[in-house]
Amino acid sequence: MRSRLTRAFSVVLLLLVWELVAIIIADRILPTPVAVLARLLAEAGSGELFRQVGITLGRVAASFVVAMLVGTAIGIVMGSSRRWNLLLDAPLMVALNMPALVIIILVFVWFGLNEFAVVLAVALNKIPTVVVSVREGARAIDAELLQVGHVFGLPRRSIFLMVYLPQLYPYLMAATRNGIALIWKIVLVAELLGCSSGVGFKLGTFFQFFDIASVLAYTAVFIGLFALLETLVLRPLERRLAGWRA
Repeated sequence: MRSRLTRAFSVVLLLLVWELVAIIIADRILPTPVAVLARLLAEAGSGELFRQVGITLGRVAASFVVAMLVGTAIGIVMGSSRRWNLLLDAPLMVALNMPALVIIILVFVWFGLNEFAVVLAVALNKIPTVVVSVREGARAIDAELLQVGHVFGLPRRSIFLMVYLPQLYPYLMAATRNGIALIWKIVLVAELLGCSSGVGFKLGTFFQFFDIASVLAYTAVFIGLFALLETLVLRPLERRLAGWRA
């Protein structure tokens, strides 16, 4: 309860500082929290907010699933095999240092402005970071625990699910948190560049009309959604998955 009150106090303090600065500036470049809330309610009342956020969340979810599945598989292979690690290390370094904007542009040029291209471009940006996290986790696997599974005659599938995978959970959770924070931002860039729907597209429109209140309103919605995801899903899931360590 104390930690929750502390977080709530920090949020209230931030809003008060924002309100004070906005009043002092008295310019449309920084609307007050009340103005942003009014704009948010107006967008929600028209249904436009829910439609655009829903479209973007669908792209975020699809890109996240693809990136986690592909990145986890490659990371396990690289972390478990020195040969594969040496073979894929150079391409991984190239992918890690490739600017997200370049990847998005290339994918749009090669595959067109469609949903597949958006998901692919975002997933390609996220896969390398997942690979790095999971590779380190695979390297840290306790081989003695795996040997215990073999001694007790467990099948390979059970050893993977009950012995190997639980040791990867902290690294997978780190990749998940980082992925969610990164992917939705890249999705917005992709929507801004090549989509006619989604929050990124709307933000581009608001920018053209210098509508900062609407920009902040849509941003606040996304921050709130992912804060709820962290509080209601990720933290309880992490505690449950890591419970065996206690």
